Formats: sequence, C-alpha cells, structure tokens
Amino acid sequence: MDQSQRNSGASLPNETQNENKSNHTNNKRWTLVDPAPEETLKPLEEKLGIGRTLTSILINRGIDTFEKAREFFRPGVNYLHNPHLMDGMETAIRRILKARDAGECIMIYGDYDVDGTNGTAMLYMYLSSIGCRVSYFIPDRIKDGYGLSISGIDKAIDRGVSLLISIDCGVTANEQVEYANQKDVDCIICDHHEPGDTLPNAYAILNPLKPGCNYPFKYLSGCGVGFKLVHGLARELGHEEKALEYLDYVALASAADIVPLEGENRVVVKMGLDLINKNPRPGIRAIIESANLKPGKINTGQVVFVIAPRINAVGRLGDARRAVELLTCKDYSQACEFAQIVESENYNRRKIDEMTFNEAMEIAEAYIEDTGDLFPLILHQDDWHPGVIGIVASRLVEKYYRPTILMTTIDGVAKGSARSIAGFDIYQALKQVEDYTLQFGGHKYAAGLSVDLDRLDEFRKAFNKVAGEYLTEEIMTPEIKIDALLSFDEITPKFVRILEMFAPFGPENLNPTFYSNSLQIVGTPRIVGKNHLLMRVRQKDLILDAIGFNLGGLLPLVDERGKEIQMVYTIHQNEWNGVVSTQLRIKDIKEQS
Repeated sequence: MDQSQRNSGASLPNETQNENKSNHTNNKRWTLVDPAPEETLKPLEEKLGIGRTLTSILINRGIDTFEKAREFFRPGVNYLHNPHLMDGMETAIRRILKARDAGECIMIYGDYDVDGTNGTAMLYMYLSSIGCRVSYFIPDRIKDGYGLSISGIDKAIDRGVSLLISIDCGVTANEQVEYANQKDVDCIICDHHEPGDTLPNAYAILNPLKPGCNYPFKYLSGCGVGFKLVHGLARELGHEEKALEYLDYVALASAADIVPLEGENRVVVKMGLDLINKNPRPGIRAIIESANLKPGKINTGQVVFVIAPRINAVGRLGDARRAVELLTCKDYSQACEFAQIVESENYNRRKIDEMTFNEAMEIAEAYIEDTGDLFPLILHQDDWHPGVIGIVASRLVEKYYRPTILMTTIDGVAKGSARSIAGFDIYQALKQVEDYTLQFGGHKYAAGLSVDLDRLDEFRKAFNKVAGEYLTEEIMTPEIKIDALLSFDEITPKFVRILEMFAPFGPENLNPTFYSNSLQIVGTPRIVGKNHLLMRVRQKDLILDAIGFNLGGLLPLVDERGKEIQMVYTIHQNEWNGVVSTQLRIKDIKEQS
C-alpha cells in the first residue's frame, strides 16, 4: 500500500490552502508539480513549438520525446498492440472459430454495469457478424449477484450452450468455472479485475493482470480486453479494420470504468469518441439525444456524468439486458423507445440515490463522532437498494474524503460496494481481511464484497485495524495537484487550442490544472443553478469568466469587488448561445496573502 505522495512536487505555503471546510474534511492541499528538468525541456520545446508550460506538463506525464508526443497528439490504430501478445489469445480464437464452424451455441455472459453491458453488446454484434450462433446473458443484480454464478451457468445449459464467454467478470470464479466444466461448457474469460491466488480452470483466460501474461499494457477495461479478442479474431479472419468499428463501445466502457487514460486506453477512447461524434450507431445516438446532448462534441466528462449513469440505471433498478438491447439496436425509432425507458429508469434511480444518500449522511455523522477522523466509513442498512449503494459510496467519499464501504442486506448477507481515496488501495486492504468476508473483488479504488451478517462487527473492526496502519492525516487531506503556475497573458487562442489536444481526459491524463495569484474580483460574484459559483476575475488588464461547480460555499471569499484572491482552475472553451469563449473552471480559491 502506497503511503507516499503521488508526485514529487512541493506543497504551496499553508496560507494557500482553502480555509472553508466541508463537513469533517480537512483543508485541501495545493501541491505544485516540479517543472520538467531544463535538459529535457529545452530540446523538446524547440521541436514541438508549443511553449514551455505545455511542454513541461507533457514531460511530467511521461511524454518526454518527440515520438511519444506524436503518439500523444495523434493517437491511432498504429499504436494498438498486437492482440496475440495477450496470453491465451490464440487458444481463445481457435475455440471460438471451432464453435462457429460446428454451429455450437455461444453465450456472452456480461456484468450489469457500463463496462459489462458495452462489452456484451460488442462481442454479440461482432460474433454475430462472423456467423456465430450467439446469445447473451446479463445477471440480475439481486437474484444472481455479481459475476459468474451457478444459476447463470444453468441458464446457459438450458439454452444448449457449449461455449461461454464472460466479459468484465470471471477471473475469480473458480467454483463456477469448475461447475461449467462438469457440465461440458467451456469457458473463455475476458476480465480486467485482480486475479485471486488461484486462477479458474477455464479453457482460456484473457486478462493482462494474469500472472505470466506479457501483454504490454495492463490497465484495459473489461470491454477493452474483449476488444482485444475481437481484434485478434478480425486479424485471423483477414478483416482487421472491421474491429475498429466497435471502438465506440470501448470508449464508453473505458471512460465510465475510470481506467487510466494513457497508452492504449487513450488510443481506443480517442478513436471511439470520434466514431460516436461522427456517426453514432442508433442506440448510442438515441441515448445521447434523450439526455439532451448532441453528437459532435461528446467528451469523457459527458460519458462519465451523463451517458454512463443512464446505461447503468436499467441494471441498477431492474433488468440490465435492456441496456444491451439499446446498445445493439439497429433501428433508430426502436432505439428511441428503449432510450425513453432508460431515461425513466435513470429518473427513478436518482430519486432512490438521493434518499439513500441523505440517510447515509445521517448515519455517517454519528459514525464519525464515534470513530474519529482517521477511520473509513463502514455503513450498513438492511433496506438500502443494492442498485445505488455504489453511487452513494462514491458521493460519501466526495463529501467526507475517506474510504467508504456501503452495504445492504440481500438473502441474509451484507453485500455492498467499497470506494477509496488516493493513496489507499482498498482492494489490498480487503485482501488482508478476506477471512472475514464471504467474497470480494475489484480494483485499487473500487471493489465489491459480501460479509456474513453475524460477522459484520468483526469485519468492521478488522478492516479499521488494517486501515489504521495506513491512513494518515496527510492521506485523509484532499490534494489538488497543480501542473503549472500561469499568467493570464499566456492563455492565448493557440494555448487553448493545444490544451484541447490533450484530451481525452481521465485518470493519469487529467485536464491540466493551473494556479494564478493576484487576481481581482470583477463585478459581483453570484450563485447560479444548484450551488455553482459564477464570477469574473482580472489579472493586470485581462478579464476572464470563471465558474465553480458545487462551490457556492466559497462565495464569502469573493464577496467584495476588487478583492485579491489566488485560484486553482482548469481551462475550457464554453459555448453559450452560439458564442464560444474561454472559461476558467474553479477548483479552489483562497484570499491573497
């Protein structure tokens, strides 16, 4: 577990830290990343011609040569790795083609989230296109639970399935795969979650995290692993370019699953977003339009905060197969009907989400009073809806900034979701207390788990003990990493245009964050919408608009015209009534010292 700071930069002086606290949340740390070393910066700046500030940011993100910069700014098919580098790929391809030629029944077994449903849609569409007899199955969150299940395999057997391909699940399903083997059902697993100590006895396992797999990029989404299978099959069948038609699914899944947007992930997301913006398939177009967005400028932020929650909603509150039906729909009018169902489900999900969040906050306040500020939140209620506890756990992390486990009761067992903060690997923490769990799995910052109700207190004590060894006041203090100091006169049209080429943004390639000081308040800042701070700031003779989403609590810091402040922000092009202008998105503010 990593207790160190995640960069080598130094914190700005204490007076630059925000003095307005959220409930139980320490002041934010503003940490300035060290500039790139001159011996690397100068020659690359001369070659790229994009200025010192942006060149330094590139270098600090590992883009330290002209060749890497070319790949970064022009990601394309040439930068995709050979799918056959993934261990098990050849075996998986041969088995699928054998099943196709023999007319065997194949079933795609997906997860019910965006990653799983997009992966299922992708594999179903591609395998159908090459002549396979293929169906799909998405487990019911409550009846079947997460991942491969005995009941799900029984459904495959009832359909006459002899080859099951899992997507976004299966790498820890040892017992279930053994059951399938006994029933003469071969399993190919496409997964990206952390493997357990022993791998399932599957026909083939595709997972770059699998021990012994030398695939050069380790952080694909589940759908991304499935895409490598599609890519491998397409190469084998002599139509490699056909695989690229499915990158829209990979883009949605990868952005929604919050995988690192570097290396191959950045390539597939960039290419996939291009497909979505230029020629979206009917189901994707319908969901975009039902959310009042327009194809053409869809970005990762809109995927994460607008599109993904809608796709997830049908699986959270009911049958996630409806998401696959929408994603695979070929008729636009029918897709619009599916999209309206999705929109309705998302509306219901939001109501349940808000109710659960309010209840959880009340319990969290009392829990924090009992345990103190350096402990995780571990909350349980029998009647919380299992479809929203992951979302609510994430909202609690945002509010209280501490690792959070939220659980409900399903069939007499406490089941739930875990979410974490930077510097605390919640998967490894759960691994250290696995004797107190019935099942767990996931990633560094997100996991799922189940615990016997009778052992819930034991689990809580054991987990708190493990967490207590790693959670320090520094880790529990939210950090804003600043890429560079910036003067307003540097924010030229060329600067903004090049900055936009850093997209798509996501983990490991965040929208660059800047710091400016000696800014004067212009006019009267005000609150707009739901607690958004809208204001104008001046540095020397330059005035820029700025908005802070959900930062209405900072209004007292900027309530005086002409007052000087310091600000941390990102830079965006804002379009309003057909007029495009540069806008600063505020991340934090403090008074000028």
